[in-house]
Amino acid sequence: MGEDLVSRLFAANLGALDLLSIHIGDQLGFYRSLADDGPATPTELATRTGTHERYAREWLEQQAATAILTVDDPGGDASERRYALPSAHADLLLNKDNLDFAIGAPLAGALVAASSAIPQVLDAFRTGGGVPWGAYGSRLRDGEANFNRGLYLNVLCQDYFPLIPDAHERLRSQPPARVADLGCGSGWSSIAIARGYPGCLVDGFDLDQASVSLARKNASEAGVSDRVRFEVADASDPSLGAAPARRGAYDVVTIFEALHDMSGPVEALVNVRAMLAPGGTAIVMDERVGEEFTAPADDVERFMYGWSILVCLPGGMSQPPAAGTGTVMRPATLRKYAAKAGFRDVVILPIENDFFRFYRLVA
Repeated sequence: MGEDLVSRLFAANLGALDLLSIHIGDQLGFYRSLADDGPATPTELATRTGTHERYAREWLEQQAATAILTVDDPGGDASERRYALPSAHADLLLNKDNLDFAIGAPLAGALVAASSAIPQVLDAFRTGGGVPWGAYGSRLRDGEANFNRGLYLNVLCQDYFPLIPDAHERLRSQPPARVADLGCGSGWSSIAIARGYPGCLVDGFDLDQASVSLARKNASEAGVSDRVRFEVADASDPSLGAAPARRGAYDVVTIFEALHDMSGPVEALVNVRAMLAPGGTAIVMDERVGEEFTAPADDVERFMYGWSILVCLPGGMSQPPAAGTGTVMRPATLRKYAAKAGFRDVVILPIENDFFRFYRLVA
């Protein structure tokens, strides 16, 4: 029993070190140089990227030792070995639209961000307080944005929304459908909907000013800023749903992987209900965790619990009074929140995804 745990923890250490080394390679442009400019010796890579040869050599050797890079002559002189990034690895590590991109650089950066806030997290554990999102810095923001980017751009409108026929048809029809995307973060869900349904108008709302600024930049670069508008707003603020311009104004209201982070999830769902037009559709995407607590749990649940104690629970507790949901929001919890917000029912949609569960809230 003890030996099994020793082996597991050693493997976990290897994985953590791999992620941190990936973060270094991503931040210093090592992977990009190897992909764009071809294989390199330590001196060549250091020259290309403006780094020190000795550090570049150690990183290259580590990456080859852990089988991320290949090397042409392992037995040759250390300074003359030439290292290459296999094309499949380049696509995974550099292509932000790759569905598996999130597992590399984004999660590595998010892990660095979460680790940097450990002192504040420890204090929150002791006091019952929280750690605001901004305390984790831009690395967590970027990691979160890129974790779901590929899903939104490649799958959401192409595969998932067609499984919600009435919403799909309304988004395709005239007059232009209006969509409210609460907790939109860096905007990729809003942008994906605008791209997938070229006639619709999307309003994205998020509490974090830096995320909203990034969302506006992303929308401009994606060519949809004429139909996508972003606003700094707290999803649980009663004024959001009560505003005359928003009340009953939206054909589709979404919350993608954000409800569990909110200090006031019931208040946010009250706003969702208020913003829905008659016959409109409310969709929540959140973590695909078990229906009930089990121990030991599967890998997805372990993954979600890890991020919950490091980021999501402290973040959600940072605005009292807080519901204290955490990442592991089970269907029963969402049903309880939805009922308190005045929804009649919560339906789990027939959408298959390893990490996320999709819900339709029935007003």
